[in-house]
Formats: sequence, structure tokens, C-alpha cells
Amino acid sequence: MDYMRTCGVLALALWIITGVDSRVFKGRGIDKYVTFGQNYFVTWGQSHVSTLHSGQEVDLYMDQSSGGGFESKNSYGSGLFQIRIKVPGGNTGGIVTAFYLTSKGGGHDEIDFEFLGNNYGKPVTLQTNLFLNGEGNREERFVLWFNPTKHYHTYGILWNPYQIVFYVDNIPIRVYKNENGVSYPTKPMQVEASLWNGDDWATDGGRTKVNWSYSPFIAHFQDFSLSGCNIDGRSNNVSACASSNYWWNAGNYQRLNGHEQSMYEHFRNKYMNYDYCTDRSKYQTPPRECY
Repeated sequence: MDYMRTCGVLALALWIITGVDSRVFKGRGIDKYVTFGQNYFVTWGQSHVSTLHSGQEVDLYMDQSSGGGFESKNSYGSGLFQIRIKVPGGNTGGIVTAFYLTSKGGGHDEIDFEFLGNNYGKPVTLQTNLFLNGEGNREERFVLWFNPTKHYHTYGILWNPYQIVFYVDNIPIRVYKNENGVSYPTKPMQVEASLWNGDDWATDGGRTKVNWSYSPFIAHFQDFSLSGCNIDGRSNNVSACASSNYWWNAGNYQRLNGHEQSMYEHFRNKYMNYDYCTDRSKYQTPPRECY
């Protein structure tokens, strides 16, 4: 890393420390000592999942036989959902590490973080995406200012009646506002994470395939608390979780504050390398949320 890049990263870190308000930076509602089994269970690839340090860490393993995944015990209708991840390092072209919210059944809603692996010397891409009533193709991609394979970092999704915000280490990197009649999640969602083979699309448009001689690939997860409105057994519609009595729905969370807006604009100008809203090969007329 050259001198200018180092200075830029240090300046960004100082900016975050001095300016992010308590609603995210101090982790309101986040209890890092919640264990995996309190909120989550393994859903597939049981032989490729390890629980460590009395449930404080979970590792997912990927080899040619399987990957692995887990999901929350409850479904939610709003909330701030965070987890700490260290994605697989090394020669990981084609490997996808995912953290996301998703509904069940047809016409599903989904809010995605996906880390797209790469080969030695090439950066991991962070892709975000939204599926609304079964329709996706809302990808935005970023190259982060750090190497996500070296250390744990915090990734968060705020979902409330007003907006969806994707956070990386408390920096808002993407905002999707519920306004102007756009499509928006209407179904209860569970929180999930997985490690899987996406080499038909994930790296170089599917041209780079997984090199299994480098397996197993290992993704590490920590901090399993969930701050959300548990909707199980109450309603199939998320409007049951719209009350401003939930802190994540209150006024401070209905829009970015001034400092967050500045960080958001800085991050996107510097680190975003794909935006579906500007992809005319995909959309001759951009979707309504792009305006």
C-alpha cells in the first residue's frame, strides 16, 4: 500500500471515529456476547460448520463436496442486523460469502451482502443486491478500502418502513428509500449467512472457476445478536413492525444525518465500481428508485 493510500485510509478512519453518532457506532441494541445458538441454527452443510469459543464464533467451510449455511430462528419485520465477518483468503475465485435477509416462498424479498472471491493479487468485490417481490438485478459493487480477508469487519443492514441502509464498519455505503412508489419489502424475513460455489457468475462474469486444490475455503463469523421486530406468529405483513416505538424505526433512523450523508457520498465516489442504475445494457430506462 503506497503512502497516499495509507494516508487516505487513516483519514477515513479518523473521520468515522470522530463523527459517527451513537446510533450505530456505539452499537445501540447490539450485544456482542450473544452466542450463535441463541439466535441462529445451521440449515445446510452441517459437516462444514464449526462452532468455536463457546458459540462466540462460527466457521463455514467450502470444499468440492459442500459449503454451509445458517439462519436466524425467528423472522423479522424491521430492525438493524449486524454481524462480523472475515471472508476466505487466498485463491478464492468463484467462492461467494453471503450475509442477507430473505423471505420464504414465491415472490420473495431479499437484502444481500455478497463477497465475491478472487484470485491472488486481485481484490475481493463486495456486491449488494435487492430482490423485491421476486425481482432482483439491483446490484451495486464496491472494492473496499481494506482487505476483508485479513481481519473481522462489521456489516449491517438497517431495514425499517422508511429506508434500507447497508453499513460497512458503520459507514453507510448504500441507501434504498421507500418513497415515490418504489417496490419495497413487504414480507417477514430471516437473517442468513452462507458460503457457496458461485463460479458460474461471481468472478470475471463466470470465467474464473473455483480451484479446488486450494480448498477448504473458510469464512469466519462473530457477533450473533439481532436487533429486530420478531414477527413470528403475529402477521405475515411487516406493517406489524412499523411502530416508531422500536428504536430502529425512530426519527434518527428515517434518514441519514449530515455526517453520514457526507461519508456515504465519499465512499460511493471513491469505492463503487458498478451501479445498476447506470447500466444501460440492463435498463434502457432506469427503475423508479434510481431517480
